[in-house]
Parts: sequence; structure tokens; C-alpha cells
Amino acid sequence: MKFLLQRLLRTLLLLLGLSVLCFLFTEMAPGSFFDEMRLNPQISPETIALLRSRYGLDQPLPIRYVRWTLAAAHGDFGYSLAYDAPVGKLLLPRAKNTLLLTSVATVLSWILALPLGIWSASRRGRLIDRVIGTGTSVVISVPEIVMAIALLALAVRFRLGPVGGMMSLSLEDQSLYERIGDVCAHMMLPVSILVLGSAAIIERHVRAGVLEVLDSACIQAARGLGIGRMRLLVYHVLPLAANSAISLLGFSLAGLLGGSLLVEAITGWPGLGPLILEATLSRDLYVVIGGVMLSGVFMLGGNFVADVLLLACDPRIRSGESNEA
Repeated sequence: MKFLLQRLLRTLLLLLGLSVLCFLFTEMAPGSFFDEMRLNPQISPETIALLRSRYGLDQPLPIRYVRWTLAAAHGDFGYSLAYDAPVGKLLLPRAKNTLLLTSVATVLSWILALPLGIWSASRRGRLIDRVIGTGTSVVISVPEIVMAIALLALAVRFRLGPVGGMMSLSLEDQSLYERIGDVCAHMMLPVSILVLGSAAIIERHVRAGVLEVLDSACIQAARGLGIGRMRLLVYHVLPLAANSAISLLGFSLAGLLGGSLLVEAITGWPGLGPLILEATLSRDLYVVIGGVMLSGVFMLGGNFVADVLLLACDPRIRSGESNEA
């Protein structure tokens, strides 16, 4: 419990620091939501001043931050200037879509990268290891935005699947299975972009972790005792290499979430990415802050889950905490 409480406290402090940075950066950004209104001669300065007072934007930054923090603790993330609606109602449906996309991409990335990394490490220096290494190096070297635009162009050119949105409008009255299939078809392009970039990085880390364990003294001793290669790999190497893979899980979740915001904006997936982009362009202050904070919650939540899994799988951490207690 001490280990988990320390990680939870660290997560809360990071969220607090993120909220402070969000307010500072939005305050430092040039312009405001009311700049275009000032150019309209039909809108008087008194009306703009009234609107600023209505949304609390006439208050000093520290007061606005304290009020927002107290309200956010009760689930109120402010009010959207552009949509004239509570920020929470705008963010939650988009957050579900982003979480769905990220979860599917995470599962598929690990299903693809984990066996490839183990296979490549177990055949170090052979042809398959060089082929996998070359392929992952090429994928990692290509910027994600270039990969997204290229796959989007291929999908449109060869009609590989639906592009944009989450569901076809014509399937609103269809059965549940048809709607699930349609969502999966719309998800194919953004998930493919995320999986390609993430799986290549995960494979390299898994390969490095397995190679480090294969070169350790205990594994060399086990080989000397005549233990078979497959048994050695499954029962001895993989448990020892699990710690680095579990630690990598948290970083991969954070990386996939950060990449998904860009991919959503490019492919038209209705997640947090397009909403944050639109809010940034229109200077919709509280939507930007709420979107960034929600993304931070997802990232830190992924790292916290990785810490819990590491605690469950590594008895050295549990014994270390018990010894300190």
C-alpha cells in the first residue's frame, strides 16, 4: 500500500503541476476568444466586457485558477465560449472515442511487437533478426504525421475503407453487430497508423530486454545445465524480462495517447484531438485546458496501471516495501 500511495501522490502532484502550466501557457498565448468580436462594429465594448465578466475572464489569473481547480474537483471543468455548453459534456463523448482508439491500438501493438521482439532476440544475428531490425528502423525513422498522411492517401486512392468519422449515418437504424462492424471499419485507418509506429518501438525495447537477460550469468548457467532453448526462453528468460516490458507499457500508453490526438485530427476520428485543435484555433480557453488535463489523466493513469502491474509481478518491490516498513 505504501508503494501505491506514493505513486498515487506523485500522480496527483503531476496533475496539479500540469494544470498550473495549462493556465500559464493559455494566459501567455497571444489573442483571446473575443478578438474577432472587437472587429465587429455591431458589438459594443460594453457587451464584450459583460461577456468577459460572465465567464470570469476579468478576474486575475490566480483567482481564476483557484476557482477552476475547486470546480474541477467537483467535475465542473468550466464553460465553453465557442459551443456555449459545459466543457464536461463536450469532453466526455470525445474522451470515450479517444480511449477506445488508444486501447485497441495498445492491445494490437503489444500482440504484434511482443512475439516479434522475442523471436528476433532468440535469433540474434540471423536473417530474420536483420529483416525485423531493418523494418522497425525504417518505420521509426518516418515521422508519424508523414505516415498518417501516406496511409490516408492510400486509403482514399484505393478505397481501402471508410475515412473520417466513427460511424456511417446510414447504419443508425441497423443491428448492433452491423454498427460494431462499421465502427471497426472506420477505426482501421487510425489504428493502423498508431500500431505501426508504436509496435516498432516496443519491438526494439522488448528485443533489447530479452537480449540482456539472455546474456546474464544465470541464463548462461541454465544453458550449461542442458535446459532446452524453448523451455529456457519461456520459463526463465521471459519472467526476468517482464519488468522492463511492464515499465514500457506505461510509456507506450502515454506515447499512443499523444500520437492519437494528431492521428485523430488527420483522419477525422471524433476524439479529443480535433476538439482540442478547434478549441486552440478559436481560443476557447476552458476547452483547451480541460482537454489537455483529460489527456494528462489518461497518460498518468496508464503509468499508474504499469506501476501496479510491476508491483504484482516483481516480488523484489514487495519485499523492499515490507523491509522498509
